[in-house]
Amino acid sequence: MSRLFGTDGVRGIANQELTPNIAFRLGQAGAYVLSKEHPHPRIIIGKDTRISGDMLEAALIAGICSVGADVLRVGILPTPGIAFLTRTLDVSAGVVISASHNPVQDNGIKFFASTGFKLPDAIEDEIEAIYQSEEKPWEVPIGGEVGRVIEIRDAERRYMDFLKATVGRLDGLKVVLDSANGAASQVGPKLLEELGVEVIPICNQPDGVNINASCGSTHPGALQKAVLEYKADLGLANDGDADRLIAVDENGQVVDGDFIMLICALAQKAKGKLEKNALVITVMSNLGLKIALKKAGIEVLETQVGDRYVMEELLRTGAKLGGEQSGHIIFLEHNTTGDGLLTAIQLLTVIKEEKKSLRTLAAQMQRLPQVLINTRVEDKEKSMNHPDVLKKVEEVKAVLGDSGRILVRPSGTEPLVRVMVEGPDQDHLKFLAQSVIEVIQKLV
Repeated sequence: MSRLFGTDGVRGIANQELTPNIAFRLGQAGAYVLSKEHPHPRIIIGKDTRISGDMLEAALIAGICSVGADVLRVGILPTPGIAFLTRTLDVSAGVVISASHNPVQDNGIKFFASTGFKLPDAIEDEIEAIYQSEEKPWEVPIGGEVGRVIEIRDAERRYMDFLKATVGRLDGLKVVLDSANGAASQVGPKLLEELGVEVIPICNQPDGVNINASCGSTHPGALQKAVLEYKADLGLANDGDADRLIAVDENGQVVDGDFIMLICALAQKAKGKLEKNALVITVMSNLGLKIALKKAGIEVLETQVGDRYVMEELLRTGAKLGGEQSGHIIFLEHNTTGDGLLTAIQLLTVIKEEKKSLRTLAAQMQRLPQVLINTRVEDKEKSMNHPDVLKKVEEVKAVLGDSGRILVRPSGTEPLVRVMVEGPDQDHLKFLAQSVIEVIQKLV
């Protein structure tokens, strides 16, 4: 691993790139940096359901306790649940062990500051510098100064009560919920049931290796089939750590984050509650979303891809709603990170209050054809900036003209380059995207 921290914490193949030794040392460095102002610091740790979580959690806890910090262990809980607990309990920091929507062999370690926000680059750099240093700046505690582990047994209840307080009752809705065999497998169905929803849970039986396996927000096929089979009003899908949400309408059509953001933004605007009359989106959002927002008189604030950049823009401008096409949506009024369950109940609230189907609400936006193709590479930056690739991208831009666009970018969490092309003709877009992919693959 070159740089320890990526765009979303420390990621890698568990036990190969992200080893127990790395987790131990990261626990030491992170606890030291994040606990400087606390005489006896406490750090919350949660995880998703992947099998390597136990191994990394044990190593991380050992590292944290070895520098004199206590660990508040909550077990399996969605990432936004850890963010919520971090900012509402008297702790120095929070840590999540998860690789989100990635496959089971991957895992990650992500820190939250005591405010519940992800760490700024400067703090990550400080942690990494101490991690890499041969000399450790702390005195090794002994005896009663060594940290201990405290089990937090009501974490799920606290998180559910927080979510429930953001909405009213949701009786009368029939919803299929796909929890990706991940962190929301238990809390998700419970939450909706307590709000009065008739819930049909699927993919909520985690066994340590089936997280995100042909299910969840990145694989909605099972959800589409279940919505039609059970004649549900709609379907909802989280990813492995439940910070994302993708929906499926009553006809089995996928309603992605762009549609969900528009539906919620329009509903907030109608109530006079859309802060700064603005929505923060990324360059990956469909052009159709921009057109719909402009028609509604809502300002579009655009950032590069990544929820941290969406958050930065929200904080900079004072807007409170933003997110990504992937379904990572931030309701800053309520939580400090993307929250799939929070997004779910906000969307259900609009459906119930406006007495309209998800299909009808989604029809407020006309999606332009968009093609996204990924290819695996060894060096993302080198592949993207190769003269042959740049030349091909310029050729595609010339072909598209003002009627479309092309975007080539690296994945923030995987060794992939993503090529997205948007325009009026789906088949032509596939041809153009594939032509760029072929150039990249030749380099590999």
